[in-house]
Amino acid sequence: MENIALVVGATGITGSNLAEELIAQGWITYGLSRNPNTNIDGLHPIKADLMDEQNLTEALEEISPTHIYFTTWMRNDTEEENIRVNSLLVRNLLNVLSPKKSVQHVALVTGLKHYLGPFEAYAKEGILPETPVREEHPRLPLPNFYYAQEDEVYKASERDGFTWSIHRPHTVVGYAVGNLMNIGTTLAVYASICKETGRKFIWPGSEAQWNGVSDVTDARILAKQLVWASSTESAKNQAFNIANGDVFRWKWLWNRLADWFGVEAEGFNGTIRPLEKELENDNDVWTTIAEKYNLKEKNLNRLSSAWHTDLDLGRPLEVMCDMSKSRKLGFTAYTSTEDSFINVFERLKSENMIP
Repeated sequence: MENIALVVGATGITGSNLAEELIAQGWITYGLSRNPNTNIDGLHPIKADLMDEQNLTEALEEISPTHIYFTTWMRNDTEEENIRVNSLLVRNLLNVLSPKKSVQHVALVTGLKHYLGPFEAYAKEGILPETPVREEHPRLPLPNFYYAQEDEVYKASERDGFTWSIHRPHTVVGYAVGNLMNIGTTLAVYASICKETGRKFIWPGSEAQWNGVSDVTDARILAKQLVWASSTESAKNQAFNIANGDVFRWKWLWNRLADWFGVEAEGFNGTIRPLEKELENDNDVWTTIAEKYNLKEKNLNRLSSAWHTDLDLGRPLEVMCDMSKSRKLGFTAYTSTEDSFINVFERLKSENMIP
């Protein structure tokens, strides 16, 4: 039987890189989103609204996927609303596909909020996990939409008989534009503004993150793990952390990133200086830069997700993932974190998104 993949959220960092990986491996690949991705050769775009079960039914009428990769979510004002909405997205899709009996495996991408708590209680004292985080760590006694999404997958798996895998990346680094959580593009835009205006490239996060050990997840490494877990028998019905395989300290990497842009770095000075506040008055600055260099995107908010970068870099503890579980089962993909960021910067520059 042919492998027919449905990538849910194909316009995001994770989904777009996954689609490219699946196509490169010879899979028939569909990409579902509200605003379809038409920039990937070989991807069959599907326009659909996950909130609308009837719309989904019509959009997927002629498609019987064997593998589902769920890589999207919708941000809401409270975690209770996050739970309601994001569990519905998963439930609607799996309900619509259930009568087809075609689905063999469902892979769900969540993240380290599984261990650190929801946005409302993110990495707060009193609930901090022991690091490195491991897959067997129990769920926190807090509402968390990741748990709700997992539970929808588990219930549908029992009903329909498919296998599943859960993937928990750290901060995802990869190329995408218009994404809600994009540290690579956010830092590229910030550094470009610093270079143009002569400002320093100021570390926005905590002392613990500046001095502590960390890791991140290249979107291409995440894509490889998703395909591996969905096609490796011993990896099915399990949850996996996923990171690049190296560790680093931000006080080293921050200077390396500044050097690439030719700007002056400034490290932790005793207080957190949020990037969202640093960039709040730079919309016009970016528009001017975009016009000067004839860049493709003149809207700063389409490129920068400073709020999410602040959450990652402002944590009160060092955070890294234990990768032993998937390594023991044979997943050995690795990349350098510095290379992950530089790759994003080079692609943004080559595609005329930054000067």
